[in-house]
Amino acid sequence: MNKTEIGKAIEVRRKTLDITQARLAKLSGVSVHTVSNIETGGGNVTLDTLLRVAGVLGFRVEVGT
Repeated sequence: MNKTEIGKAIEVRRKTLDITQARLAKLSGVSVHTVSNIETGGGNVTLDTLLRVAGVLGFRVEVGT
C-alpha cells in the first residue's frame, strides 16, 4: 500500500468507528494535524506515529522488506 491508500483506509476505519480526528489524535498521542496528514497521504509521518494511530483503530500493521 502507498501513503494515499493507507491514509484512506485509516480515514474509512475512523469514520466507521464514529471517531473524530480530534478524538483519534488524543487517543494515539499525536496532533490533529498529524491525523489529517496521514489521512490525506501528506507529510512525512514516522512509522512509530503510524503504528500508534493504526493501533487505536484496531489495524494490524506488518512491515516487510
